[in-house]
Amino acid sequence: MKRLLVIPAAGRGSRLGTSTPKPLVQVNGRSMLDHLATLYESFVDAVVVVAHPSFVGDVRQWAGGRRGHTIVTEQPEPTGMLDAVCLATPFVRDSQPDAIWITWADQIGILAETLQRLADAEATAPLPALTLPTAMSANPYTHFERDANGRMLRLLQRRENDRMPASGESDIGLFALRRETFEIDLQTYARDVAAGSGTGERNFVPFVPWLARTKEVRTIPSTDPMERVGINTPQELEQVSAWLRTRKPAS
Repeated sequence: MKRLLVIPAAGRGSRLGTSTPKPLVQVNGRSMLDHLATLYESFVDAVVVVAHPSFVGDVRQWAGGRRGHTIVTEQPEPTGMLDAVCLATPFVRDSQPDAIWITWADQIGILAETLQRLADAEATAPLPALTLPTAMSANPYTHFERDANGRMLRLLQRRENDRMPASGESDIGLFALRRETFEIDLQTYARDVAAGSGTGERNFVPFVPWLARTKEVRTIPSTDPMERVGINTPQELEQVSAWLRTRKPAS
């Protein structure tokens, strides 16, 4: 199966308190983008990195120094992850992958075991429109509400000031879309969806329950709850760094 990986990486890392562009921040001696490139290289055929204009040159320099086909494009305005993901549309049309995987630049703790299960799940008949790993946790940042039959109803988000449950089911910042889902369903969703009332941004993750109303969305369990932790603060940087040091280094 031919796959394209899309990495929205336009964050400037202000909460990390560093002048280094967030996707190039070092974690245990390697940039976040280096961690992702190593992790995904055996699963995807090409990578699109969406960067902020202020450091797109730095990311292009990084891309020029690595093996594999990597495209770097810009997100001119910080309007949200949905718009960042949609900026990959021309590259999807050009390369015609079977699937588009999407992950956030700071989600470097995802395990290869989870990626393999994701690849297996997205290829199992009947083919799902979208597949994603989820994790159960206390005090969740996001939570998928489901009906009695297990179908997703909506996404609750702490960042949008939703009332959150004490424990819940969250995404881990990784999504696998069939090309038709990306080219048709996501574009339909993006045409009409409004910005969030709390952030003023157009988020990608609410697309998941929206799609589940009419198409099959398949979820698989994550391998470890730590996979859901993105790096947004110095505390999370240290937390993920310490956890990575306990794991077998990627080959």
